[in-house]
Amino acid sequence: MHTFTSMLRLVLLIIVFLLSLLTVYRAPTYHLWLTAIVVTEFPWIGMIITTALILWGYKVDKYATAGTVFGFVALILLLSPIVRVMSLSSELKQDMDVALGAVEGVSEEAPFSISKMITGIGAKQQESQLYFYANRLALDFYKSKRSGKRPCVIVVHGGSWAGGDSKQLPELNTVLAKEGYHVASINYRLAPDIKSPAQVEDLGKAIHYLREHAEELGIDTSRFVLLGRSAGAQITLVGAYTFHDPSIKGVISFYGPADMVWGNSLPANKLVFDSRKVMVDYLGGTYEEVPQQYFNSSAIEFVTPQAPATLLIHGPIDPLVHYDHSTRLSARLVKNHVPYYFLSLPCGTHGCDYTLNGPSGQLTTYSVLRFLKSVCK
Repeated sequence: MHTFTSMLRLVLLIIVFLLSLLTVYRAPTYHLWLTAIVVTEFPWIGMIITTALILWGYKVDKYATAGTVFGFVALILLLSPIVRVMSLSSELKQDMDVALGAVEGVSEEAPFSISKMITGIGAKQQESQLYFYANRLALDFYKSKRSGKRPCVIVVHGGSWAGGDSKQLPELNTVLAKEGYHVASINYRLAPDIKSPAQVEDLGKAIHYLREHAEELGIDTSRFVLLGRSAGAQITLVGAYTFHDPSIKGVISFYGPADMVWGNSLPANKLVFDSRKVMVDYLGGTYEEVPQQYFNSSAIEFVTPQAPATLLIHGPIDPLVHYDHSTRLSARLVKNHVPYYFLSLPCGTHGCDYTLNGPSGQLTTYSVLRFLKSVCK
């Protein structure tokens, strides 16, 4: 191998090695966070590239040997999401049965399949119907594939309360409709023009609209479940714990900020995400200026023994919303004896459910379906 080629191979393998570190460490910049989603949820791509680079040059010289070492370490790190998820999946059904109670009709398929990472790509998505509720806000309705009155899952999108829409990550909506749930993916008024708690109020109005039109939509109004991602999870958690609505049987939080007061004291890395600015835009000021707003938007403060069952999904390498938002909320749920399950994803970053076929995506999908079986039985 020529020296130049050997050096190029070494440089490329060092780059692959550095990217593989995103499977175990929080991304230090915004673009590396986006890269982390690819690295952790499409690990087979990185493994193929790394293997090709290792095989590209195997002649032992001072550059080739060093490159091969970096390559093999990268391979181990890239393989780790699969290995760690396989370990977690082996106990997932039993753990959820213990936490939420055993239920019938849960799929006997394993929560994670290596082959599905590739074969599941390109699955056809169900078309939604557009409806408008209060303030001319739109919602996308995915009708259940099963007849009769069916439970309804209300999905609230993320986007730092200032962006995103009801079209975000629609793959799970299709899966839920296939499994017998109606899905209403809603829009809400956005910051900074509209401040909290208007967004939670919009969620309440969406529930009211769905209840009023339940007959034509085929909704069982005694069984609603709220599901939110990131900022949307904050909205759903606050709504679930403050509406005191017995028809809300459960709430699902994907990497949501549950304690805004505490979160203000531990902001995200500004190179990734300016969390304090986002909260100021959403809440109308700094914590020193509007402390009550921060308290009122902290779901953790409203947990009572009557709170609906809760599913928390979060990973410790999330660089946008600190993992401890979920650990703190889980402790409050335990204290109040609220049924819950905390799916702690070892390699799950923010947005880890971007693909339902990745290691984290498969486990989150299984957990959501298992949770819905429990609370909607």
